[in-house]
Amino acid sequence: MPEMIVSVNLLRSNEYLSKTNDQKIKLLVAYEQYSKALEELLLTVFDIQKDLKETLKEQSSLILNSSKKQSKPKSKKK
Repeated sequence: MPEMIVSVNLLRSNEYLSKTNDQKIKLLVAYEQYSKALEELLLTVFDIQKDLKETLKEQSSLILNSSKKQSKPKSKKK
């Protein structure tokens, strides 16, 4: 009889460990999906940041060119 109790206890323990292992696997899969989604979002944000920097440079050069044209002294006609 004691061997049977030990066997049943081992079986219960094994079932519990199997269930907790399944939960850990599910958590790891969810974390992997989260990490991939986060990485894609970050890449998108960096692409947007790069585009914004380029746009800012273009606008700055347009402003500089525009202000240079306006500040040139006009030649007087005699």
